Amino acid sequence: MTDAELADLRQSYTQRTLLEADVRPDAVAQFRQWLDEAVAAQLPEPAALTLATVDAATGQPSQRVVLLKGLPEGAGFLFFTNYDSQKGHELASQPRAALNFFWPGLERQVRVEGLVEKAPEGVSTDYFQSRPRGSQVGAWASPQSAVIGSREELESREHEVEARFAGQNPLPRPPHWGGYVLRPQRVEFWQGRPSRLHDRLVYEREGEGWKISRLAP
Repeated sequence: MTDAELADLRQSYTQRTLLEADVRPDAVAQFRQWLDEAVAAQLPEPAALTLATVDAATGQPSQRVVLLKGLPEGAGFLFFTNYDSQKGHELASQPRAALNFFWPGLERQVRVEGLVEKAPEGVSTDYFQSRPRGSQVGAWASPQSAVIGSREELESREHEVEARFAGQNPLPRPPHWGGYVLRPQRVEFWQGRPSRLHDRLVYEREGEGWKISRLAP
């Protein structure tokens, strides 16, 4: 593909509108409604999100795709990972993050910003032990984000974990693995519209409630 062909890639968004009169007063409730609609539309990976974190020492941002695993009542957005991974180290030193959900089949995007804290240990353990056994083994075997010598090294670690926990199901949760909850301070809902005049409504935390504003596209 040439640069000219790439520059010509565009799509007109015409499916829906996003008006102040149509949204819920609570940002998380509005998000849940959109997520339910993405699931109902049978979009691929509707719970997938891009998680952005920052290295506090260098200011370098990084991002990766993870899966949303819950919307704890009164808390926020729940996801799980290895605490010793790059994102784990970055969240330990700078406990702020941004999430991005993109559902092209509905011409929608949601951006979330807020403070991050570890989920309660019981929540992490319950979820870990509900995962398929292979995923539990993988969490023990993989030193996530660390340099390894080969695929064979990773598979050898997997076999060692299988042998260590032979006959045990579920496995205990590794101390280096668990959940995070992002408590949202700002949530923007984006609905594609024709002529790039998209609808953007932003919720900003105001005491116990939310202030809703419209942003220019």
